Amino acid sequence: MKKTDVLVVGGSAAGVTAASVSKMKNPDKDVLIIRKEEKVMIPCGIPYIFGTVETTEKNILPDTGLENAGINILVGDVVDINVNENYCILANGEEISYEKIIISTGSTPLVPKWLKGKELNNVFVIPKNKVYLDDFQKRIKDKKDIVVVGAGFIGVEVADEINKTGKNVTLVEKLPQILGLAFDKEFADEGEQIIKSRGVNVITGTGIKEILGQENVTGVLLEDGQEIAADAVVLSMGYVPNTKLAIKSGLEINERGFIKVDEYLRTNKADVFATGDCAEKKDYFTRKTCSTMLASTACAESRVVGFNLYKLSTPRCFGGTIAIYSTAIGNTAFATAGMTETLALKEGFEIVTGIFQGPDKHPGSLPGTHTQMIKLIASKETRILLGGEIMGGISSGELINVIGLAIENKMTLSSLITSQIGTHPLLTGSPVGYPLIKAAEMACKKIVLKKTELEKVLV
Repeated sequence: MKKTDVLVVGGSAAGVTAASVSKMKNPDKDVLIIRKEEKVMIPCGIPYIFGTVETTEKNILPDTGLENAGINILVGDVVDINVNENYCILANGEEISYEKIIISTGSTPLVPKWLKGKELNNVFVIPKNKVYLDDFQKRIKDKKDIVVVGAGFIGVEVADEINKTGKNVTLVEKLPQILGLAFDKEFADEGEQIIKSRGVNVITGTGIKEILGQENVTGVLLEDGQEIAADAVVLSMGYVPNTKLAIKSGLEINERGFIKVDEYLRTNKADVFATGDCAEKKDYFTRKTCSTMLASTACAESRVVGFNLYKLSTPRCFGGTIAIYSTAIGNTAFATAGMTETLALKEGFEIVTGIFQGPDKHPGSLPGTHTQMIKLIASKETRILLGGEIMGGISSGELINVIGLAIENKMTLSSLITSQIGTHPLLTGSPVGYPLIKAAEMACKKIVLKKTELEKVLV
């Protein structure tokens, strides 16, 4: 029987990060990744193979970093794990023993069982599988009318990218706005207007009822009775955790179908960890179980796993997901972290919000300047930051990470207002009108304070 110290099952973002940090923290241990794919896709780059980068070959996660770190890679399929005797079995019958095992089997696209016509030719999903995606690209080339169902981040990005190739694309979303779960209305509405201006047809407020056709797709029927002609349909209706192996191995699964884990990503079995899309998620603020699946969350979890494999490191536990997202429609970026105003109110928080809009360079007449709008959501009583949303230029992608750090460190509006920042005309907004700080000021202005309290905020 082959042996390794640390065995990682799954080679996407979560598995790669878990292996890398495990080796960094435990350099004397042998680390082995077992993955099904010969070549692994960069998950967040998948939508862009349909337009911007044109091919899956330009969206491959390189193995060089793993190999240089001394991490072993085996292409194979783990079909069972004996969690009591610490070994796994591969499809070819090979057995591999381990000291610690990290399950990072990811997620698979959701295809509703009730959806009639899902088995027709030219109905596609968006998996993290290069072979499937290569076939998808080949078969869609001669198609003209494409319907994308689901306007979350992936649906919006795929629709926009396919639209770039000159096809007639219709984006269908059951919620009132695109990106409706991630952003408040003023941001989602703007995103919808931008993607419409780029040529994508958008239908909101109604979902898909049936995919039409005999052998091949001919159209879709919506819940409101509309029929839309289509010779290909892309289902982007969410993802479900891939936990078949975990269930077979006797690991505990929660009510949403994820592998149950604690704050160190430990399962109910000794020496077995789980991370990434297959592992249980809890909301940072409410501690409720949730279904957030993000590569950034997966990597954060995997770093926690790497630090805690052999010895618990108390400060390095995973405190819950704050769900940091970002995307771009054309040259406008949309980013969010933590709670939206809608979600905070739904959960019962008493909140205050602040919005500020200003240029992301100074002066605003500089070439490449983009208007940046920032919305902050905070607890009215404690002023602690609960969430933030950004619409602006490419700097939004990094600025939302700053907001994420502020949320995780329980910063208040007052601490944001008094933060020290570095600015430069070509790189940031003005120090006088820095959008993030000005948004915090706008929120504070809404709170009725006594003079002494106001002095405390501004000190």
